[in-house]
Amino acid sequence: MIDENRVEAGALSATGVPAEVALAEVRQLRGADRPTHGGRLFAYVYDPAVPGLDELAAAAHRESAHVNGLDPTAFPSLLAMENALVAAAGRVLGAGPGSTAPDVVGSVTSGGTESLILAVKTARDAHPEIAEPRIVVPSSAHAAFAKAAHYLRVALDVVPVSPQTLRPDPAAMAAAIRPETVLVACSAPSYAHGVIDPVAQIAAAAADAGVRCHVDACFGGWTLPYLRRLGEPVPPFDFAVPGVTSISVDLHKYAYAPKGVSVLLHRDATLRAPQYFAYADWPGYTMINPVIASTRSGGPIAAAYATVRHLGDDGYLRLAGVTRDAVAGLADAVRAVDGLRLMAEPESTVVCFTATEDGPDLFVLVDELTARGWHTQPQLSYAGLPASVHLTVTAAVAPRVAEFGPDLTEAVAAAQAAGPVALPPELTALATSLTPDALTPELVAGLAAGLGMGGDTDGAPLPERMAVVNTLLDAAPPALRERLLVEFVGLLQRPTW
Repeated sequence: MIDENRVEAGALSATGVPAEVALAEVRQLRGADRPTHGGRLFAYVYDPAVPGLDELAAAAHRESAHVNGLDPTAFPSLLAMENALVAAAGRVLGAGPGSTAPDVVGSVTSGGTESLILAVKTARDAHPEIAEPRIVVPSSAHAAFAKAAHYLRVALDVVPVSPQTLRPDPAAMAAAIRPETVLVACSAPSYAHGVIDPVAQIAAAAADAGVRCHVDACFGGWTLPYLRRLGEPVPPFDFAVPGVTSISVDLHKYAYAPKGVSVLLHRDATLRAPQYFAYADWPGYTMINPVIASTRSGGPIAAAYATVRHLGDDGYLRLAGVTRDAVAGLADAVRAVDGLRLMAEPESTVVCFTATEDGPDLFVLVDELTARGWHTQPQLSYAGLPASVHLTVTAAVAPRVAEFGPDLTEAVAAAQAAGPVALPPELTALATSLTPDALTPELVAGLAAGLGMGGDTDGAPLPERMAVVNTLLDAAPPALRERLLVEFVGLLQRPTW
């Protein structure tokens, strides 16, 4: 029997609640979130600051929210919108009639991770004769490639990037290709630092070896062609490059569509064929899926379609120009502050910086910026690369650029005055000596509680300042970081009874 008093505390109320009450609860919960608009959040969301665009996307989403992408013959509206979005992405990325890639085809997915998993799955399934398939990626490649390799039982061969250029050496990428390699991947641009890999050379090496080459343009690939049209020196990276066999690009990033819509493109239908999954050996309907999900809401696709139609080519060109100017302004602000340096000269939509030898503790700096209303993304040190601060820049940031410089200067001064984080000796020992297998849920729970990260239920389980937590994670090797975070997120993801 259900205890009605307990049910009232969760989503499933005993008798239901009025619509306005449910909406009020959602709005109250949203009050603890980072701001999705206003140009002060430099990660996770993409805001063009276009009046009326949110309302348009929400209305389009509502029109198709209950449409099911499982069967395109039952809902031809969704098929038409998907085909239109694939064509739009293809045109932006150098394909279509009159190009050197006139036969490009593609699929709409739920996001960049699904697009990358499918790119790996397609390459793997194209070679059933290879018992132990492998893929080659630079160390700067998105973690979704590692996720794909894990899910699909494909070996991951990682090529280091140069500490100076933050790019892989094409010769090293070529040398990593083996007879079992089914895919070589590169980024345009990489997420962490926003630099564009040497796609032409990597694709040529893959083609010489008879291997597919995927360009992960999920992050900024929609903007790069527009930046080139504005006169920026964007190197070749799309289907104009021989040897590029597939490209992924997210529409919920710089096409400014709501979450979650990505597009995976293949140079031709033959290359795409292994992407499909079909199954008829059961008494129900024959399953045929181009993507991972079977049932898919038409809402995100309709919202993306309406967004792309509304903004148009001229709109995206204008937004790319606004974003470019914002990137330049933020980079100038970093250059003007003693103790900071850019990880790379910006060439896309990212500003990434680190501290000089006598500069501030970056994790303390991130907290100081948060206290001033700027929500940045700290990145931990990795394989000789220092910890850094990542800023994903969108058009909405442009009106805020003039405010950022003085706040950054003030935050650096405050971080210098506070000094670096000093971990207690026992935590340092834990981070440097403990093996992942030695971690238990009880140990992690005690550690989290000691760091002020207990399982509160008031919507704010994290402490206001995260420098100590980030310092601990930075001191731990990657495998231990992973296990710590897995156990910690497991503590957060508990039902409210």
